[in-house]
Amino acid sequence: MYTAYTNGKIFTGESFESNKAVLTDNEVIVGLVNADSIPSQYRNEDLKGFSLAPAFVDLQIYGGNGKLFSQELSVESLKATYEYCLHGGCAHFMITMATNTIEKFVQGFEVVRAYWQQGGKGLLGLHLEGPYINASKRGAHLANCVKKPTVAEVEMLLKKGEGVFKMMTLAPEQCDDEVIKLLQAHNVILSAGHTNATYQQAMEGFNKGIPAATHLFNAMSPLQHREPGMVGAIMNHSFVMSSIVCDGVHVDYAAVHIAKKILQHRLFFITDAVAETTSGEYQHLFSGDRYALPDGTLSGSALTMLQCVKNAVAHAGISLEEALRMAAAYPAQLVKDKKLGKIEEGYRADFVVFDNLLELERVYC
Repeated sequence: MYTAYTNGKIFTGESFESNKAVLTDNEVIVGLVNADSIPSQYRNEDLKGFSLAPAFVDLQIYGGNGKLFSQELSVESLKATYEYCLHGGCAHFMITMATNTIEKFVQGFEVVRAYWQQGGKGLLGLHLEGPYINASKRGAHLANCVKKPTVAEVEMLLKKGEGVFKMMTLAPEQCDDEVIKLLQAHNVILSAGHTNATYQQAMEGFNKGIPAATHLFNAMSPLQHREPGMVGAIMNHSFVMSSIVCDGVHVDYAAVHIAKKILQHRLFFITDAVAETTSGEYQHLFSGDRYALPDGTLSGSALTMLQCVKNAVAHAGISLEEALRMAAAYPAQLVKDKKLGKIEEGYRADFVVFDNLLELERVYC
């Protein structure tokens, strides 16, 4: 079906455009034209003056709408998470499992496959956050499951997770070069996190091709004047990207602002969102604007991607245009998906529509 999205402010991923129309053919963007140059075969979709932007991409989310994926390994959990994502303007997500048993991870691979086989939408793959992390920076992760990797175990994960296992958070100081190279050879996106790496260890990891870091400032060696740590390495590296949780709880908004000034286009949003559970290995209890373990340890956010954008604009001094890129174009860049994050010919016709107060109006996908 040919559709023209009209009568709105269009954010292309680069800038806002007025008096333009986005032309789509089913799931694909055909182009951006002047509003008075729409071909006759296009059906009009009136945006009623609202803003339209590329739908968001969340590379770290554990569940949604009351279902934590690792606790309830089911297609229904993934459907619930997708619906949660949509309510925050996000059309594509990387379901995430925190440190757990290898058996649980393998079950997760199978459920992701089942979701896709049943026509499930939006799911980019599975992000394993752990278990190859540093126990001293495990945060809310299960202590009894933290381990150093072996080549044999990683090979098994790659075999069982073929086509599904897309991303992994690990501590570079815990992983031998052979393990890093093996994961890279299978196109797993590596992200340094839950790490106590020294500045030198962190830089060595990045120079070996680790392209990203997980939730900047949280669960990593801090920037200090005598030991710049992981935070210093992220900030001082030339290409490494980093996610950040922009809720004012995981990271103070002033720190978000400072990080943005340094990292520029290398910083992007994740929700790090969980769902409330009172049983199982991970018990996340809702506490006003966050989730915590029963002992009070911060364990996840209550964010949506649109709320990340709103918080960045309202509290962290980030422009709306740049906040929208941090929620869409930059995470799409990390996963090397050249069909997400922009309104441009050949890209997917997945859009978020919002008003002047950054309240969600609808999502097209």
